[in-house]
Amino acid sequence: LYFSAQEGIVFCYRIKGLQYEMTVCVDISQPISSLIFSPDYTILLIVTKQGTIYTYKPAHNGEAVKLLDACSSCFLSADFLTPGNKYCVSVAISGEVQVWLLEDGTCLSKLSLGIEENIT
Repeated sequence: LYFSAQEGIVFCYRIKGLQYEMTVCVDISQPISSLIFSPDYTILLIVTKQGTIYTYKPAHNGEAVKLLDACSSCFLSADFLTPGNKYCVSVAISGEVQVWLLEDGTCLSKLSLGIEENIT
């Protein structure tokens, strides 16, 4: 079970029967808005409230890698394009939908929906 806290920490709970162990997986020092696992559970997308998207590979126990940084507008959400783990899609406050290559964060395609989200 993976859980994120307001402080930007992702925790992992390993549960066996009535026992559990909690560990800190990664600290990105930014408030987290969502966690999304790839279809095969090998990559975790971490979306921050500032609009930055990180990738984290739980099996490697390493650091989160910054994939995308909000430039002109913050990302509201992101998810994997299936099948596979090669691409993700994001939607920004500006109403722009983008497809990204997970390997290096290259923007492959974008579409403006022409609708801006008002967040208060």
